[in-house]
Amino acid sequence: MTPGPIRNTLGMRGEALAADLCREKGFKVIETNYSTPFGEIDIIAKDKDIFVFIEVKSRAGATYGAPFEAVTRRKREKIKKVAMNYLKRFKTEMPARFDVISVSIKEGAPSLEYIQDAFEI
Repeated sequence: MTPGPIRNTLGMRGEALAADLCREKGFKVIETNYSTPFGEIDIIAKDKDIFVFIEVKSRAGATYGAPFEAVTRRKREKIKKVAMNYLKRFKTEMPARFDVISVSIKEGAPSLEYIQDAFEI
């Protein structure tokens, strides 16, 4: 198992790369690491008139599978709960979707896979 500080550095790098990818796609990044008592969402962005709640998963190798495979049913439920809280907090009726960015970093070179509409509410 990877020690905490290395894993945190990998995760932070993956999230920074993912936020850059969102901006390249023309999204407006509104929040990063939005946290509530019942969970966190890595990136909240707007794609035109849609709120996009994005989970970022990063891996340094394929030993434990592809990064997106770590977005389990339980994790999806937490993300949905946080997203609903966010939408209610800002009293918006704007449509929303849930995307995943899978970040693989091998030998220092990152590879990102963007999965739009990865799951539904």
